[in-house]
Amino acid sequence: MKVVVLCSGGMDSVTALHWARRQEEIAAVLSFDYGAKHNHREIPFAAEHARLVGAPHQVITLDFVNRLFASALLKSGGAIPEGHYEAATMRQTVVPFRNAIMLSIATGFGESLGVPGLVIGAHGGDHAIYPDCREDFLRAMGEAMRQGTYAGVKLLRPFIALNKAQIAAEGARLGVDYARTWSCYKGGEIHCGRCGTCVERREAFLVAGLPDPTVYASNDPLPPKPRRE
Repeated sequence: MKVVVLCSGGMDSVTALHWARRQEEIAAVLSFDYGAKHNHREIPFAAEHARLVGAPHQVITLDFVNRLFASALLKSGGAIPEGHYEAATMRQTVVPFRNAIMLSIATGFGESLGVPGLVIGAHGGDHAIYPDCREDFLRAMGEAMRQGTYAGVKLLRPFIALNKAQIAAEGARLGVDYARTWSCYKGGEIHCGRCGTCVERREAFLVAGLPDPTVYASNDPLPPKPRRE
């Protein structure tokens, strides 16, 4: 099946892109520049991996998100919190309804190309903080996409039951060069090693038993996972 792959340039979406290369026919790779502090660091990696799989790469600018939405992830927002990625403070990095907006645009883009499938790298580890990464939402969104298009666009979410370590292991199997991906929400010259996405990245390689190719500003001990109330 022909698919459009949503790819930010992070670990999950880059792995999903290489998964799609083996499983489907990639018609296009789609990235969104919505004013996140780290967009300028990750999108070039999305373009790089699109070239590797031989697919055209399209960047869609959503400047209204940075202007009108409230989130620490955005350039218009406050400081990126540090700590475990499941900590309640990480909710500050939620961009309201982000995946719904991106999937809606990607669905229209895909149907315009005559492409019946869309791939997203959402995974089980996102569920604690990001409501628009949860399976209930993605199942409902997928049904809306199917019902709302003549092509019956299908949403593929191959990693929805996996955690970050399992995705890292899958990427290693697929030959993904994770040194050519970006996670840090702060968007500095190197990964900070302390924000939620850096902590999740470090933990993923550790749990998967894989060497971590990332250079971090801090290699302090990882914070403990928060207790569930």
